[in-house]
Amino acid sequence: MSSSYGSLLPSAARSVLSLCRPPLRQAPMAPFLAGFQQQTRGFKKGKKEKKEKEAAKKARKGPRDFIQKDLKDIEQFALCDAMRYIRAFEVGRDPAVTKYEIHVRLKTKRDGPVIRNMLRFPHSVQTESRICVICPPGSRHEKEARAAGAVLVGEQEVFDKVKNGQLEFDRVICHPDSLEALNKAALGRILGPRGMMPSAKTGTVVEDVANRVEMLRGGTVYRERDAVIRLPIGQLRFSPEELRDNLRATLNQIKKDAAGLNDRITKEIYEVVLSSTHGPGFSLTGEFSSDNSPDTALLRGM
Repeated sequence: MSSSYGSLLPSAARSVLSLCRPPLRQAPMAPFLAGFQQQTRGFKKGKKEKKEKEAAKKARKGPRDFIQKDLKDIEQFALCDAMRYIRAFEVGRDPAVTKYEIHVRLKTKRDGPVIRNMLRFPHSVQTESRICVICPPGSRHEKEARAAGAVLVGEQEVFDKVKNGQLEFDRVICHPDSLEALNKAALGRILGPRGMMPSAKTGTVVEDVANRVEMLRGGTVYRERDAVIRLPIGQLRFSPEELRDNLRATLNQIKKDAAGLNDRITKEIYEVVLSSTHGPGFSLTGEFSSDNSPDTALLRGM
């Protein structure tokens, strides 16, 4: 009996020891914990991919500031010198039709508001500006607009001509009483790309349409596009003094426009380039003339 008991002892001891010893393999994780761990890994991965996509998107967009060339690497000219070369390119052209144009490059950011306004020059640039007025037919506004020189006045007549492609005018202004009719006519897809869609921001939706017609006939509407404002500032027959006056008025107005924007938005004039209808552009130094400039009397007329 004792011998049989003694023979069983080692195996019993081994059984007890095996129960106390920790398992070599870890028990499988509870199902709900495994699912939670997978969700956590998926969330981290999705967040990382989102950040990578945002970084790639920013890289495609490029820098926030418009990149301008270093003016030290560009040859610049006094106003009279630039006029001298431009007139050489425009020999034989009609001096009343060919225009001096400026490109005002701005130091600004890509996002944010843009400058847009209307300017009346000291010396009129437009020889013939055709104005269309949208206002209630038969009203006093119609009579005043015609007397001020508008070439087309009314509502439905204007809408029909625009839809038929008969754009025999350069600018469009609208009286507030006709704004609803203009919106219903859905002319934005036709007038918008041409920059002629009336808007309160550009000063082309006004009560006093006659006064605005008179201003537009001697003024210019301009708008900033890709950090550049382009507009004609004189006829080729203008004298250097007349062109200087118009250039000075333009730059002063653009500075006022920039100062009137949000305090957090800064815009500065970086470069002014003078060109013509058919000629190349010349970066200006800001000086009226140089030691090599010709007599100003030789730079007027044609």
